[in-house]
Parts: sequence; structure tokens; C-alpha cells
Amino acid sequence: MGSKLRNKLVVGSLLWIATGPAAAGNDPAQDDWPQWRGPTRDAKVTTTRPWPSTLENSRERWRVPLGPSYSGPIVWGNRIFVTETKNKETEAVRALDRTTGSELWKASWTGAISVPFFAKSNGSWIRSTPACDGESLFVAGIRDVLVCLDVATGAKRWEFDFPERLGTAIPAFGCVSSPLLVGEFVFVQAGGGFAKLHKRTGELIWHVLDGGEGMDSAFSSPILAKVSDSTQFLVQMRDELAGVRPADGHVLWRQKVPAYRGMNILTPTVHGNGILTSTYKNKTFFYSLTNQGGSFTSHETWKSSAQGYMSSPVVIGEHVYLHLGNGRFCCIDLRDGQETWRSKPFGKYWSMAVSGNRILALDERGQLLLIEANPDEFRLLDRKSVSDEECWAHIAVSGADVLVRDLAGLTLFDWQPQTSPTPES
Repeated sequence: MGSKLRNKLVVGSLLWIATGPAAAGNDPAQDDWPQWRGPTRDAKVTTTRPWPSTLENSRERWRVPLGPSYSGPIVWGNRIFVTETKNKETEAVRALDRTTGSELWKASWTGAISVPFFAKSNGSWIRSTPACDGESLFVAGIRDVLVCLDVATGAKRWEFDFPERLGTAIPAFGCVSSPLLVGEFVFVQAGGGFAKLHKRTGELIWHVLDGGEGMDSAFSSPILAKVSDSTQFLVQMRDELAGVRPADGHVLWRQKVPAYRGMNILTPTVHGNGILTSTYKNKTFFYSLTNQGGSFTSHETWKSSAQGYMSSPVVIGEHVYLHLGNGRFCCIDLRDGQETWRSKPFGKYWSMAVSGNRILALDERGQLLLIEANPDEFRLLDRKSVSDEECWAHIAVSGADVLVRDLAGLTLFDWQPQTSPTPES
């Protein structure tokens, strides 16, 4: 990559407050939303605060205009981090004060490509959702460059340019994988493979699954899960699922997944000793994993005619709730793959957050939907229009705050969750 294309960080420490980050150290607070799909990477909200049964009391607290982005906002303490693409040539990340929305700092670098085919109609914006550990912020730019920034000031700590360092091609659809932090390391699908880097230095520890068919332009993000008595990374490539050992990157197993033009996009979903995925213009598959003395075998347990697309599902009890490529929402019994119901059509994309048996879904058309998860029928409790712009970024829920990132800005809503009744004195 030539010098003109190298990422050059420009940091403006604008409105830095003397108190620094609200939460120090590496442990997120209960209400934080520190990465893709929330604290546990499965869209489940960990707070004990009860959710309301209606959206009627939700109100807009503030809105910040931004350039377009597909990556979701994240929350750490009193800070919100959000990305944008400016003038079709520069990527930026902003730190915002959670109470007021005022900018604390902004960092930017050269980062743009022109994506091909049908994706072009929606724009060539930054796609990956950042990850935070309270000390550093990790942002994967569209040109396959991972940038590490200081949470307090936005100063660059290091960057890893995968095409430059590994000699790989810039992915045709851009880097889509959202970084995952585990201990002292950061993991990401980039450079045509799956990488482990030291989060403090940017040193590459290992890079695996490289050169595999369909790995270029991976559309999914890895998770760490315990499956069949083994803690491993689950990595969805464009036509395969794989399990990877965290310590040394050893590939434990690989499973071919049917895909239309390699569009396996969903984040792998774990239930028991099985992994679910659903593919565009294909089917929904549940693969069981067996472990015999450290030797792993995967096999298809069931498949359903339901065709997923871009929306990662959520699991509640023994059922998975999945938004489909045709815009409908469905419920599937994880024990046998039987679909129990299917709703009327909604938009093209949903992002979801879950607490108990409640699902909060953000439709790409700017509709917020509150759903009671029920395996017997679709139960829509309430809906509310929250944006006139398209919403492709993942929703974030932190305590009483709901963050909606549309293509023109970020809005924080206070939806005033219910509180437990106070006994009469």
C-alpha cells in the first residue's frame, strides 16, 4: 500500500474532561455495551433493571449529526464511541459525553474503498463495530486496518495494516468483522484469515484460516464460547464454520455451510453443544459438535427452510428468534428445527437486544419494536418511529438509554424503564 493510502491518524482532543474515563481497568460496568452485540456478544442485556411494557414514555435526550456508518455505537461508563465516514475518504471515531452528547475527542484516518455490486447502493461506509476495555478502543477500518486508540484522549497507540503487513488484498466489501477482546489479546477476522494480536502492543501472535476458500471479505464476527466441553473461537467464513483453539490458533474443526455467493453473514449462535447459522437464499442450519478426547466432529442435526440474511438471531430458552431475508420474523424450536410461527414482513434488517423474555428490535426503516418472546405466537407489544433515516447499525442498550445510530447521526433515547414498586411507609 502506498504512502498516500496509509492510515495517518489525526487526533483532536476537543472537550477533554479532567475526570477521565468513568470506569478504569478492564472490567465493564453492568450497564456498559462495550462491543458488537453487547457485553456477552449475544445481544443479551446484563442489567437487572426491568424493561417497560411500552415505548410511549421514551424520549429523545440528544442527537449528534454524523457522517454515514454501518458500525454500531458502544458504551463504556460516561462515554459513547461512534464511527463515521467523512467525504467518502476519511474514517473517524468520536468519543461523546453520555449525558450531553458533546464531543470529548475525535480521531480520524484515511480509509475508503468502493464496494462492488449490490452493496454499492447502500454506500461504502465503515462497517465494523469498535470494542473497548476501558483503557483502549479498537476500531477496524474498511481498508482492513486495525487501530488502537487511547480511551481518554483518542491518541493512537498502534495500528496494524493487514494488507501492508501480510501482503493480502484489501477485501472487496471492506473489513466487516468487529474486534473481540479476550484477556490481553484482540481477535478479528482480517487479512483473509483470523488473527490474534496483543492488545497493548499490536504484535501479531498468530493468523490462521488464511488462504481458505471464501475467507476474503468475511462478513461475520467471531465469538468465544464453550461447546462440547471446549472453550474455543467460533469463526464463520463465507462458506465454512470453524472452531479455533485460543492459545495457539489450532483449527479444531471445519464445517462446510451452503451459501449463496458466500453470503454467510450472521454471528454464530451457540445453544448447548450446537451452533446455528442461517444463510441468504439458502436455509437455517444447526450443527452439533462432538468431542472425543480432543478430536472434534461436526454434523448437521437439523435444517429449516427459513432463510436468514444479515440479522443475527437471539436465543431465549429453547427457541431462536430470527429475522429473515424476506423481512419476516420467525421462531424456531432449537430441539428439532420446527418453525413455530412467522410474522408479517417488516424491513430488510433488524438489530436486537434482549432482556428476559423481551426483545427490543431496531428495524432498518427507523422503527423501534418491543416484542414479547413467545414460542406460540408473535406478540408485538409496541412500536415507535425513532428515525427518518435508515438504521443499519446495531442498536445499543445501556441501562435506561437506547442508542440509535442512523445514516445521518446518533440519537440517545431515555425509555424510562419500570422500577420496582416502593412499599408504603
